Amino acid sequence: MTEMTETASGWLSPDELEAARARMPILYVDAVPVRVDDTGTVTHVGLLLRIGSDGTVSRALVSGRVLHHERVRDALLRHLEKDLGPVALPRVPASPQPFTIAEYFPTPGVTPYHDPRQHAVSLAYVVPVAGDCSPRQDALDFAWFTPQEASSPSVLQEMSGGQDVLLKQALAHVGRLP
Repeated sequence: MTEMTETASGWLSPDELEAARARMPILYVDAVPVRVDDTGTVTHVGLLLRIGSDGTVSRALVSGRVLHHERVRDALLRHLEKDLGPVALPRVPASPQPFTIAEYFPTPGVTPYHDPRQHAVSLAYVVPVAGDCSPRQDALDFAWFTPQEASSPSVLQEMSGGQDVLLKQALAHVGRLP
């Protein structure tokens, strides 16, 4: 078995990805899964629990790279299914618009967002989810929080890399930041 799939698929080998990360920003998507009521008001925010490469456990948003020749909408759907399961039923519009653009730097302090591996530009979306969610891939758990719980210091301090800032921006964008 090879470490790289077909070139046409958009995947890079680990060495190619490392070389690309050293030379240019990588495009990502971040998704904040939410539950909404009948009026469209956000009632709950979903957060993953992950183990990082350094062994730390933290709360996280759905996040991942956009592949070569992949539409942003398709990347959102792929990462939501990868992390939340095939019956999460995300409602991504035909032409999604990000609520912000987060620029992650390997150097801490340039922006609120930090990724020691790379310079990355992430388009961030709030995505209503209607189905059942169960953690998959490298996620240990998935939990729903009210906007008040999600924005509490105890939950925000469990997040890393500036995703706490991104979560607060998402809550402010939907009018639910307490």
